[in-house]
Amino acid sequence: MQEGSKVAIFDGHNDAAQHLVEYREGGHDFLVRSEEGHLDLPRAREGGMVGGLFAMYAKAEHPRQGDFSQTANGYEVRLAEPLDAAYARRTIDAQLSALERLVGRANGRIRFATTVDEIEAARRDVAFAIVLHLEGAEAIDADLDWLARLHSRGLRSLGPVWSRPNIFGHGVPFAYPRSPDTGPGLTDAGKALVKACNELGIMVDAAHLNERGFWDLVAISTAPIVATHACAHAICPATRNLTDRQLDAVKASGGVVGFNFSVSEVRPDGHRDPDIPVETVVAHLGYLVERMGDDHVALGSDFDGATMPHPLRDASQLQNLIQALRAHGFDEATLRKIAFDNWMRMLRQSWR
Repeated sequence: MQEGSKVAIFDGHNDAAQHLVEYREGGHDFLVRSEEGHLDLPRAREGGMVGGLFAMYAKAEHPRQGDFSQTANGYEVRLAEPLDAAYARRTIDAQLSALERLVGRANGRIRFATTVDEIEAARRDVAFAIVLHLEGAEAIDADLDWLARLHSRGLRSLGPVWSRPNIFGHGVPFAYPRSPDTGPGLTDAGKALVKACNELGIMVDAAHLNERGFWDLVAISTAPIVATHACAHAICPATRNLTDRQLDAVKASGGVVGFNFSVSEVRPDGHRDPDIPVETVVAHLGYLVERMGDDHVALGSDFDGATMPHPLRDASQLQNLIQALRAHGFDEATLRKIAFDNWMRMLRQSWR
């Protein structure tokens, strides 16, 4: 496929920062094509990906064993424990510093972006645009001093929680089949965090929030509601997916859902089996479009953070999805919305 025939893609979520050679020993050089993982600059260019939200995320300092349980018709993963705030700050600072070193080493091939104009300028210049995202706000203190620090270093998107509790709220445990209504909503500190993000122009991400936290976000936020990487609970009843009522609320706010490629959220049976046809992926994405309209669906792959379907095994294969959507009857204007334009509109509104 020729470069000019590709539909440009801006992706709403990836975990590549955790795997950078600048961040950890034995990590991957993002500037060099690899067959490991899902995302690097050469494979992004092959797939028409021109930028995305790069998640900074702190894994458990002391991972527990035996958290996964097979049930009669699905699975449950015990809710992760809270993180130590000092550890989280060290981890996030190290990932942000690694991304800064990567951008410095890229000699203009990769740029940070804090405005939509900068994303679009990078695209014109055939440079890759990185928007900084924080997945789980454990590194931020209740007085929000660290929020201001991270904003000054370029943070423009934030999920208050990952799938564990913190001082701001409660994430959903991973489970199937199960409702996302799994616990309390946002704390008072969480509500203050949302308001502060609105004031600073940081997009707030509902991905990983439990349902009560989601509805608190809807009630508080002055910006459109966004889930950077999620799917439809009606198709795959996993806790990480959004119910029809939640999807309707995102649409009513003028917001966007970034369609998550993670097979255990895409497959109707919830299995972590990548052997699914691209038609299954298209059917699930099509449900979101049918329910919400094509102004409210984008892409949020979760590259380097989840198991991908074989037809979308890494970023180089992204145009497979575009071709499959085209074959399914999606016109070119709709494809551009889902692939790029809807994220640009959402970022403009959130970063006001």
